[in-house]
Amino acid sequence: MKLFRSLLFAPGNHARRIEKAFTLPADVVILDLEDACPVAEKVAARAAVVEALQKPRAALGYVRTNALSTEFGYGDLCAVVQKGVDGVVLTKVDGPEQIKIADWLISQLERERGLALGSIDLIPLIETAAGVSHAEAISRAAARVKRFAFGAGDFTADLGVRWSREETELIAFRSSLVLAARTAGIEPPIDLAWLNTKDQEGFGNSLRWACTLGFQGKLCIHPDHVEPINRAFAPTAEEIARAQRVVDAFREAEARGSAAFVLDGAMIDYAIVLQANRTLQAGQRAAGRA
Repeated sequence: MKLFRSLLFAPGNHARRIEKAFTLPADVVILDLEDACPVAEKVAARAAVVEALQKPRAALGYVRTNALSTEFGYGDLCAVVQKGVDGVVLTKVDGPEQIKIADWLISQLERERGLALGSIDLIPLIETAAGVSHAEAISRAAARVKRFAFGAGDFTADLGVRWSREETELIAFRSSLVLAARTAGIEPPIDLAWLNTKDQEGFGNSLRWACTLGFQGKLCIHPDHVEPINRAFAPTAEEIARAQRVVDAFREAEARGSAAFVLDGAMIDYAIVLQANRTLQAGQRAAGRA
């Protein structure tokens, strides 16, 4: 399983920033044809991002395309479904219909260009009230959707909600997205990007919410955020050691005919062992990427 802890945006029209992004330890680099790319340069940037993603790199390489409802969305998809591109981040996804359209188009392009069917991953960016409301249906709309991401800037603007430093106004919406992904049987979602790059305390708080609420990673717009995100979404050495103790103790208890026991004052049962095994697996994946 590939890691999706840190997903770093880089403007698709800025060669130096693209080059810099791939020197950083982000799990995913997203080359942006949408908000970070000026209208006058969107079309020209398509070939540039494809060329960049065909070069050797450690991180996964995705392209954020413009929404299908815009004049650029169709052309973006036609241009970037190419060898070397790991996936597409599709913006402003309001419902499953947009995913079905994108999936059909990507499938035709894969066949036409000799790519394995389903090889281009698709990450819907949910950033409207309609998108949050239809998150489960969006998750089920195509097999190439394995996870989705949350965009809080457009979402709060859509609702007229003030995006506060504490982000308490977003708890219910973020929790509903985690629940929708789990119900649909896909991976946990990717959390919002923290926009105030000078507010480290606010960023730390946003990062804690993402981990607490059950997201698997976080979008980011600043290079300095990559390593803190990677650390936050990887278990510590102490957590790994504790998880191994739980698994080992449970194995011994089960051999004695017991499925529930107390370890260090805490009750251990199958649910706790499941969490411990997840921690060990996450540690192994993180160690492999480090």
